[in-house]
Amino acid sequence: MDDLCCTPILAAPISEREAAEVAVVLKALADPIRLRLVSVVAAGGEACACDLPALVGRTQPTVSHHLSQLVKAGILEREQRGKWAWFAVNEARIAHVRALLGSDDSLRDHSDT
Repeated sequence: MDDLCCTPILAAPISEREAAEVAVVLKALADPIRLRLVSVVAAGGEACACDLPALVGRTQPTVSHHLSQLVKAGILEREQRGKWAWFAVNEARIAHVRALLGSDDSLRDHSDT
């Protein structure tokens, strides 16, 4: 998805390849636990896997599964530091999805509808 164009999907049709790549990201985000995990990691800039189960109220195996899906989709980046994995949001990946969905200004213009 690194080479996606930045034409919003509402401005022009996107290719089949672009649609498939963005769908992977949107599918990974289409889960409440994953959205919370991304939110927690983004709020802190990074997060240790050891802290996340308590922060989202789920077991370690459940959190581990969701983290692996987010890493696989390129939404989170994982760095091993000794015994623990640390996670950070992949800002470039999020920026591509935001660009395809439209700018912040276009979202504000429709917020009252």
